Amino acid sequence: MATVGDNSKAGLISALNGALADTTALYFKTKNFHWHVAGPRFRDLHVLFDEQAAQLIGTVDDLGERVRKNDEYTLTSIGSVMKHTRIEDQDDVTLTADAMVKELRDDNRKLHTRLEEVKEAAEEAGDNATSGIVDDWIDQAEERIWFLNQTSK
Repeated sequence: MATVGDNSKAGLISALNGALADTTALYFKTKNFHWHVAGPRFRDLHVLFDEQAAQLIGTVDDLGERVRKNDEYTLTSIGSVMKHTRIEDQDDVTLTADAMVKELRDDNRKLHTRLEEVKEAAEEAGDNATSGIVDDWIDQAEERIWFLNQTSK
């Protein structure tokens, strides 16, 4: 029979892998928009999307390593990312710049929610290291949301 600690650890690993899936999917979408943005705001958005993608890919390794430091397994493929992400694919390369900004803002909000779930699960599991580091990831998500929200006005 599993103990409460085992259940809370399982919840933490699930939350971390969910955040890993969302971050990976959002990274790829952000790069997609970086490559395909067009229009009068091209340069500004091209640079903004690239900066945000770089921040996201930096978090991917940290998330995976938090799972491994808990002696558990991470996602292993694009297929496993697809199974666990809340970020929907976007294959329309003709979206307007405004539509791209709004979609990325909304997807970063989804990631923010997921990161809050990681924080809650980490505290429930008594994982102080994850609880502390997720604060930085939440702050980064809030900054991305802020920039995208201000850009969409």
